[in-house]
Amino acid sequence: MWNTLVLDPMLNSLIVLYSVLFSSFGLAIVALTIIVRLATYPLTLRQLRSTKALQTLQPKLQEIQKKYAKNKTRLQREMMELYKEAGVNPAGCLWPMLVQIPIWIALYQSIMRALAATPESLLSLSQHLYSWSIVNQVVPLKEKFLWLDLSKPDGTIILAVLVGVTMWVQQKMVTAPAADPRQESMNRMMLLMMPFMFGLFALQFPSGLALFWLVSNIIGIVMQYFMGGWGYLFGPPAVKVAPKERKKGAKGRVIGKSSITSEPKKSTTKKKS
Repeated sequence: MWNTLVLDPMLNSLIVLYSVLFSSFGLAIVALTIIVRLATYPLTLRQLRSTKALQTLQPKLQEIQKKYAKNKTRLQREMMELYKEAGVNPAGCLWPMLVQIPIWIALYQSIMRALAATPESLLSLSQHLYSWSIVNQVVPLKEKFLWLDLSKPDGTIILAVLVGVTMWVQQKMVTAPAADPRQESMNRMMLLMMPFMFGLFALQFPSGLALFWLVSNIIGIVMQYFMGGWGYLFGPPAVKVAPKERKKGAKGRVIGKSSITSEPKKSTTKKKS
């Protein structure tokens, strides 16, 4: 089931892209990453909308926090009710990442199988290939891309640092400050732990997979910038305040800079002779 629905399509797609993109497996991974990000665009859009909704709820969350500061159970219940009424999921930012986990696993297996170097691995690869001429004619594949050997971990820390930094930037842009101190502490921990963890993965897994993470992060940053600016990267974004309505006078005339004041009426009383 896994091979038929996930691994084989991923593997053969990579090989087709490799054949089309000048026999470059690195470019094939980049192209596949773009396709994956476009396919998960609805999830990314939902994530950004959830972030904006959380920003709007911050004043109400702070009021609830002050009101029920001594009753933690009631505080959590009121916050959950507020989230439910607003249709907001506080963990909405994690869904796009969770959805991509099966894709990462399939890509890891595809890279290891596609870059077969031994007769045994070539025999195993042939069992997963479609009977397309464009697929069978390009095997075995070239594993070099820039300074990387895509079937092995990066010998330097360059790729790992880039993966960690870009993941931190992407998460920081969409991580709204939480009113609950415990939730805020958890957000900060996740903001540091996830980039660090994936940086370590980039040092241990094939660099082809780390290249996928890097390109995916960069595309995510670009998409989020065009949809919502830099978000929370440089602090909470400024909230636009609607201009105050100008007051109306007693007779319905608008009082403001553009209002016209009527001149005082001249006295019509005749002087007594």
